[in-house]
Amino acid sequence: MAEPKTKYDRQIRIWGEQGQTALEKASICLLNCGPTGSEALKNLVLGGVGSITIIDGSKVEEGDLGNNFMVDESSIGQSKAKCVCAFLQELNDAVKAKFVEESPEALIEMNPSFFSQFTLVIATQLKEPSMLKLDKICRQADVMLVVARSYGLTGLVRISLKEHTVIESKPDHFLDDLRLNNPWPELKRFAESIDLSTTDPVVHKHIPYVIILVKMAEEWANAHNGSLPSTREEKREFKDLLKSKKIALDEDNYKEAIDASFKISTSRGISSNLRKIIDDSSAEVDSASSDFWVMVAALKEFILNEGDGEAPLEGAIPDMTSSTEFYVNLQKIYQAKAEEDSLAVESRVRDILKRVGRDPASISKGNIKSFCRNARKLMVCRYRPIEDEFNSPTLSELQKYLTDEDYSIAVGFYILLRAVDRFATNYNRFPGLFDGAVDEDISRLKTIAVGILSDLGCNGSTLTDDLINEMHRFGGAELHTVAAIIGGIASQEVIKLITKQFIPMSGTFIFNAIDHKSQLLGL
Repeated sequence: MAEPKTKYDRQIRIWGEQGQTALEKASICLLNCGPTGSEALKNLVLGGVGSITIIDGSKVEEGDLGNNFMVDESSIGQSKAKCVCAFLQELNDAVKAKFVEESPEALIEMNPSFFSQFTLVIATQLKEPSMLKLDKICRQADVMLVVARSYGLTGLVRISLKEHTVIESKPDHFLDDLRLNNPWPELKRFAESIDLSTTDPVVHKHIPYVIILVKMAEEWANAHNGSLPSTREEKREFKDLLKSKKIALDEDNYKEAIDASFKISTSRGISSNLRKIIDDSSAEVDSASSDFWVMVAALKEFILNEGDGEAPLEGAIPDMTSSTEFYVNLQKIYQAKAEEDSLAVESRVRDILKRVGRDPASISKGNIKSFCRNARKLMVCRYRPIEDEFNSPTLSELQKYLTDEDYSIAVGFYILLRAVDRFATNYNRFPGLFDGAVDEDISRLKTIAVGILSDLGCNGSTLTDDLINEMHRFGGAELHTVAAIIGGIASQEVIKLITKQFIPMSGTFIFNAIDHKSQLLGL
């Protein structure tokens, strides 16, 4: 068997060894192993999740061969859970795999405590009543839940848990933490030691742009009563000032300074998002508080004291045109400041843990360092119970979606996916299964959908006949191509939740295979 570091090399480059360790410790439960569930679990098994448990009480039928490549003709009549489990085990023998041949609905009803043993539950193809019960069970047990459903040419994914905190959110675009407009003493002294008016062309073209901007920002502030460029005209003048300092056309460091000049005009202090987090009521910690909120409490104290209104410095600097000596010295200054800030936060973490009666060493130095390095990018995600969303969605958002041409089909599928479940509860089958009842089924489905809209406060709203006809035409089919997309999205969100990296989706993800569109509904 390949060594884990070699086996999972490519994905470790994305979420690191810490993320991979979290995956390998995770225990996943899958409800229903049709194509949607099988596709989701396949991705997680290949990624090296610790253990899987498949719950499905059905037998493999001939129709399953057309949409689930994890079963074949020899599987017909056998336990579907057993066949899929065996296939997935072959994909990665390091994953512990087992199955329970039982109906998920029966398990939810008769043995709710069963789910408390898992890190996360993936519920696929569950009808609304069972899904709502499962959501309550998982929330009570603090087990993460990901709901996935594919139905004809549409599908949805929805995350449900009380709270999810993210330290390594890894946003696509985020300004470097360089403090160009608020340099600390060591950076100031280093900048003062470098002469921008040097006549040596080699030295002049290898001064790091960070130093150029720190010095020029100070020069500008001294000439403008302590203010930095703020208006468009002032920013243009500042760029012209930078250009005037060039002594040759090929000075890339000055080009970099001009391109990055907007950074000196960014606001000092912390972002509104970070302010919201440190002012959250959960930052008032006690012995039951999570490590995340203990570190947030320490961060708040740091910002008010040692940080002088700023978060801990990240300590990394980007690549830039520079001599090796200048770059290494600059790097050391940033790293030293980051280490100093991290030690200050660590001291406060230890004090808080002691105050609330916990072991002062219970949060590792490495975790505190990672927290400080990512302090500006922290995220807290909270999710409404699914039942709350179903009974009382944000009415203004729902009405906006219904009248917005870009969102009307997505919200239409959202309503119709609920409507087909009510149809199935009333008539013990999905609409469109029998050719002889086309008109009657369409009429019933439309009545149910209008009733749901009315119950939600959207009186007079309706859905297009074309969309209702399409939903009827699907006949409850689970198409492999749609299932593969929905399963892939679900597994991606599972990885975000388990590794606590990247930002998981908020709201309900709707996939529309007719128009090749996917949208998030925040209700």
